Amino acid sequence: MATRDVTIDDGRKDSGLLERDVGVGEDDRASNESLTGSAEDILALQDLDPALNAKMHLVNNAIDEIGWTNYHWKLFALNGFGYAVDSLVLLLQSNIAGPAFREFGEVGYANAQTIATYVGMLLGALFWGMSADIIGRRWAFNISLFISAIATIVSGAAPNWASLGFFVAMTGFGAGGNLILDTTVFLEYLPSNKQWALTFLACWWGIGQAVTGFICWGFLVPPQWNCASVDNCPRDSNNGWRYVMYTSGALVFIMSILRITIVHLQETPKYRLGTGEDAELVKTLYSIAKKYNRPCSLTVEKLEACGTVRSAHSENRYYLQESVVHLSGLFATKKIGISTGLIWLSWTLIGLAYPLFYVFLNSYLASRGAYDGVGTFDTWRNYTLTNISGIFGPILAAWMCNLKILGRRYTMAIGALVTMAFFFAYTVVSTPTQDVGFSCAIAFCLNIYYGTLYAYTPEVLPSAHRATGNGIAVGCNRIMGIISAVVSSTANTATVVPVYICAALFLAMAGVSVIFPFEPYGRRSS
Repeated sequence: MATRDVTIDDGRKDSGLLERDVGVGEDDRASNESLTGSAEDILALQDLDPALNAKMHLVNNAIDEIGWTNYHWKLFALNGFGYAVDSLVLLLQSNIAGPAFREFGEVGYANAQTIATYVGMLLGALFWGMSADIIGRRWAFNISLFISAIATIVSGAAPNWASLGFFVAMTGFGAGGNLILDTTVFLEYLPSNKQWALTFLACWWGIGQAVTGFICWGFLVPPQWNCASVDNCPRDSNNGWRYVMYTSGALVFIMSILRITIVHLQETPKYRLGTGEDAELVKTLYSIAKKYNRPCSLTVEKLEACGTVRSAHSENRYYLQESVVHLSGLFATKKIGISTGLIWLSWTLIGLAYPLFYVFLNSYLASRGAYDGVGTFDTWRNYTLTNISGIFGPILAAWMCNLKILGRRYTMAIGALVTMAFFFAYTVVSTPTQDVGFSCAIAFCLNIYYGTLYAYTPEVLPSAHRATGNGIAVGCNRIMGIISAVVSSTANTATVVPVYICAALFLAMAGVSVIFPFEPYGRRSS
């Protein structure tokens, strides 16, 4: 009881400091007042490690006390690079696979690059997710993007179809792991009244799509760089796809360098809670507070008074038992276990619906004459418009999820239901104009759901096991991507049935969103 009393007193004192000393603006103060449960951490009442709960409360108070700073703006941009690279990787393989397959004599499995990308992303999500809970967020955050950059550049020099598949998989391995760290690192530095910014971060996904589309448009259209048929397609007349990989890889490499030079990322405070590095944790927060002239009343003595954290790691952190600790921690209580299971189910459903729709869509529309008379310029213009539309969905979602009446769960439900409606409506599309209009609408609405799900997942996972749970969730998504690539090679793509199935999957996603046991609105991530 003594620890609980100390924690409550500290929370009251820090709340006063936030109002009195930080100098927050009227909007921030109003936001703080609207968060009626701001003193409550999401998992505080789940009978977890009492020392961890008490320390988490103190750390959340300190982060709120410091508030939003320019450091968070830097993290928003540099973490956003990971979102951009994730979408870049998926679009790269879909755009360069055709020209590359033509150059290599159409020998091999036509959908091999799609499968290679998703396999790489699956392994990356699992490897980097689990390792980030074991060795920390910092190293995984810095290394993964660099691996993706080098592999992308090397892919452009691939001499055959098989080697291209290997390096494309390595590109996915780096990008797939990096995406887990983007949300985790950003969240673990965010003040509670700005947690909605985690949803806003997903706008970088659309930016990555748009930039990739422009790069592909520039290099995959000129006839001097692209073969017309497999019968006459030597390498020196088919360098367009290679230029795409070189350019994209160089862009990702620049991003990886900026991460190291602009933000000298220190290990996140919430990871250090689990490892018992109380002094280093306080030092990290004090360095941010000092740099931006903000108060920070957290002390090592306050943290040590809460006791010793015993549930975050095993006795031997670098042995198999450590992974068991992180997996079991995701099911520490019945409510947390249900939450984890529903999150993984949601990622599985969206992982099947999203790629299946775009796999089947082109064949379905072609069978209805929707592409008749559409030239190269119109095709790439429509593609660009669709990609740009995806930028704005997360922006709206960030506003919606910060409304008390909606929160995260109903924002996801609305995004999924509206997307479902447009999927069903797609069955009447028969002209190019209708196609681009519905494509833009779906890209916008789908990212309302997707962007919020990306943010919701780390928000409700226990901090010590957050990267592991997030990695498995994204891994479920990648498995479905592999399945969709195989299905597209054998199924009838000219019927309306796949479109209806995808729409029904979004209905299921809406239902799952409503029954999620935790609502992060008004509460702080644990």
